[in-house]
Amino acid sequence: MLIKRPRPGDTARIAPSEITPERVYVSRRELLQGALALGAGAAAPALALGATQRSLQFARNGRYSTDEKLTSYEDITTYNNFYEFGTAKGAPAANSGRFKSMPWSIGIAGEAEVTGTFSLEDLLEPHALEERIYRMRCVEAWSMVIPWVGVPLGAVLKRFKPTSKAKYVAFKTVLRPDEMPGQRSRVLAWPYVEGLRIDEAMHPLSLLAVGLYGKTLLNQNGAPLRLVVPWKYGFKGIKSIVEIRFTERQPPTSWNLSAPHEYGFYANVNPNVDHPRWSQARERRIGGGLFDSRVPTLMFNGYEQEVASLYAGMDLAKYY
Repeated sequence: MLIKRPRPGDTARIAPSEITPERVYVSRRELLQGALALGAGAAAPALALGATQRSLQFARNGRYSTDEKLTSYEDITTYNNFYEFGTAKGAPAANSGRFKSMPWSIGIAGEAEVTGTFSLEDLLEPHALEERIYRMRCVEAWSMVIPWVGVPLGAVLKRFKPTSKAKYVAFKTVLRPDEMPGQRSRVLAWPYVEGLRIDEAMHPLSLLAVGLYGKTLLNQNGAPLRLVVPWKYGFKGIKSIVEIRFTERQPPTSWNLSAPHEYGFYANVNPNVDHPRWSQARERRIGGGLFDSRVPTLMFNGYEQEVASLYAGMDLAKYY
């Protein structure tokens, strides 16, 4: 159900050419609704992996997928950074069982012709889900290879017709301290906020993920909707998104606000620029046993050919 609430004086509509035929729309929508509604269930313990999930229908996107060995489902769902549930790696899985990820809506605001509040199902329609296997690198020098399921972020954003003033895209996480105990701490200013330059957001590698390993996201992985930008460090992967805003000016980001000398706006993976407290030249690939394998970190996390042109002429040590 579309629950768009237009801003005063807004008469824009999504073009007829973007409207899916009713028969196709209904069948696909019912499938999506059913999967998402029963996805990252609120009542079941978060450590009961897969107990409240549903399988998703998708096609593999081989063009953007690596053939590297996948990180195990267990590691991906128990070793997480999601400070809304706690700062320890096991805290999100242990503390996210009360979080209610359905029903869900997302506000679209700012410099765009189409704005309002949309249900998750309406946000994702009419885009087909696809699986992409991405390398994911954390600024703490550990990494995973994750089979995400989602839709291209750029395709979703284009539906809302950003204006020429839209230079950036800002994202916001839900604020529910009763369900997200980490938000009762002062480790960050809540709610969590993040942003991309609009050409980064529109890049075909940028993904809005609703699942991994062919199943809907668990709470600890950002249910029901999270950002995946594989050439950036993990803190760019904002989770449980409730607002997407087109802005003319560079938006604030949570880690840059918290520690501007350590975390810049761009967060590009760059082995040549060290974090102030550790080297970024190598990374520990999670899942290698007692001594997880350490491998060289690749420029832009291995996606240099695809994204280097976005930063041509920029001083990447300054704009980190």
